[in-house]
Amino acid sequence: MKFLKAISLALGCLLLCATLSQPASASQWDKKVIVTFDQDTEIPGLVLPAGTYVFKLASINSSRNIVQVWDETESQLYSTLITVREYATETPDTAYFLLDNSQEGYPPAIVSWFYPGENLGWSFVYPPARQPVEE
Repeated sequence: MKFLKAISLALGCLLLCATLSQPASASQWDKKVIVTFDQDTEIPGLVLPAGTYVFKLASINSSRNIVQVWDETESQLYSTLITVREYATETPDTAYFLLDNSQEGYPPAIVSWFYPGENLGWSFVYPPARQPVEE
């Protein structure tokens, strides 16, 4: 009986060490994606002029649903947004942004964002006056 406990403890310690020794990737943790829009694009509460932006999760351990939008050098924070998790039936190979351009007179709005290799993404929440229509 003591032998089984010792073996179980040793295997548990070995598994823990193997898990802790793997290098952490900042982009994996914060889901950082750099994207360039060729036209003005809307996020909740703000229209981003055409250009390059960084989308990533806020470094808050308690919530993985807070997305930050930065300029391309990450020196200016444009917005911090609370999102809702969304499931995609297919797993994207590259970063994927679903845009809604159905409302005339408005720039395309980002409906959701998916990180490469993951089918759980983030859906942006808009005020009731401007809810993008999913296609």
